[in-house]
Amino acid sequence: MAIGTALDNNPFKKESSGAFVTCRPVWRLPLSTPARSVTGIGVRACETPVCMVEPTQDFELSFRALIGRNNLVSVIPRHHIPTENVEAALTVLTESAQGWIGGLEADSTGLGEALDTTLMVAKLRCLTDPPGSVFPTWDAWVNAMQVGSAVFAAATATEGRAQCRIAHEDRTLRATGPRQYVSPGTWLAAFYLAVVCRERDRITALCRVPLSLLRHDNVRFDEFEYAWIDALQTYWLGGDGLSAKLVAAIDGTDPAVATHPDAAGKLMYPPMEMFHRVVRGDHAGFNRALAAALEWHKEYWTDEGRAARVSGLVALAPLAVACFARNEGIPIEVESEYLPATLLAGNWCGEFPT
Repeated sequence: MAIGTALDNNPFKKESSGAFVTCRPVWRLPLSTPARSVTGIGVRACETPVCMVEPTQDFELSFRALIGRNNLVSVIPRHHIPTENVEAALTVLTESAQGWIGGLEADSTGLGEALDTTLMVAKLRCLTDPPGSVFPTWDAWVNAMQVGSAVFAAATATEGRAQCRIAHEDRTLRATGPRQYVSPGTWLAAFYLAVVCRERDRITALCRVPLSLLRHDNVRFDEFEYAWIDALQTYWLGGDGLSAKLVAAIDGTDPAVATHPDAAGKLMYPPMEMFHRVVRGDHAGFNRALAAALEWHKEYWTDEGRAARVSGLVALAPLAVACFARNEGIPIEVESEYLPATLLAGNWCGEFPT
């Protein structure tokens, strides 16, 4: 099977911006149909734990072959999880995802549930396929990205309808306006998925979503989440003030001020530090930050009550920032089942219209 090329070899275009470097990624991708909608995706905490089987592949060798590095400096294995009934769980989740997707044209407010389920399917497939090297795994990640795209397409539609491609079909969805699932977490996961799938047009559309759309009167989110989104939008669009926005985001994850200090410190702060190293062009610092991010991810998801949840199988935010780093020419010197090698390398990108 032919493998698509994910990124060209051109470096980012850089401009000086205070203490940091404002980098506007210049990706020219052999991709698919241009995105017609804005992207978004999120994962809620109320997911069902599943049991899984041990992978049979030599993950370390496959990672090195795919990434093209033999002098990796850190190996971070995934935390232990139950090993039974993974195929049954995958079957149930896949059928559920198909059902939610199939009902979207009739009721577009099902996007939240469709979103949760498709991302769980994508992550679960990386249990039995740790590098993410087989087509069904890539197909599942694209489905999740497309459903996420539909969330914001429907939320921002101004003419009552939004045209979205989901699961190999073009679908007409009704406008939903703001919904509770159109939140900072939804935007961040959408952005990360679009980066992993190298969906340049979707990333650009996401970065044009106003922060006001992500605010809700009846639900409060920490301000650092908005600052982090603002920093990512500024980075991608080449705007001003990246340094101050990134500092505000990092400061807001301080356990003394964060609403959920454990998640802020172990899941939210680490990709910010990775990103800081990317924009500074700090190769060694980036790999140290990546290793630390995966260790914190592992520590968070090893906690009792979380270890069997699908969300912990892949470190989505570190994976996305590592994709940026790789495009910047930073060698990835960390290997982990939390970081599927084929997704990181972008080997499947461009295989079919998305």
